[in-house]
Amino acid sequence: MQRTRPNPRPLDASRLEELALAYVARFATSAAKLEGYLARKLRERGWEGEAQPPVAALVARFVAAGYVDDAAYARAKSGSLLRRGYGARRVDQALHAAGIGEAERIAARAAPAERRKAALTMARKRGFGPFGRDLPDREKRAKQVAAMLRAGHGLDSARELVDASSQEAALEWAAALDEAAWDEGAQQ
Repeated sequence: MQRTRPNPRPLDASRLEELALAYVARFATSAAKLEGYLARKLRERGWEGEAQPPVAALVARFVAAGYVDDAAYARAKSGSLLRRGYGARRVDQALHAAGIGEAERIAARAAPAERRKAALTMARKRGFGPFGRDLPDREKRAKQVAAMLRAGHGLDSARELVDASSQEAALEWAAALDEAAWDEGAQQ
């Protein structure tokens, strides 16, 4: 015999706020993602009341209280994706999908040295170029470059890593911008 769940009660203002608090306590989120979550819950359960649900006001209160911070979310998400080997374009797409505004996305953009390190991370993880068992033939090389482009890396970075003559050459390429930035800072 299959059990059926009773339909949950429609949401009221206090239950909507409890859901929002539980969500921001559990997940790092943006204002747009929180608003989408609450809208989904309202579609699923309905609203108990004659006035419109105060979703926008509730999200604005959470932003003002510091429970939701789009800039901090953008920095954390950007850093996480870069450490996993994704490129700048893919990071920007993920932030845009999370509802992060243009100003916050620009502020969270990685420096060129960080983008190179992300490309190197992806090449290492996926065994591209000199990090593979053997040097890629023409077809395999094209597939590796395409995979790096899909991951959000620039064409120049993808080619540089896939075509690197050795792992040391790839590491030197990734570290070159760090050394240049260090030299500039020392001269100033």
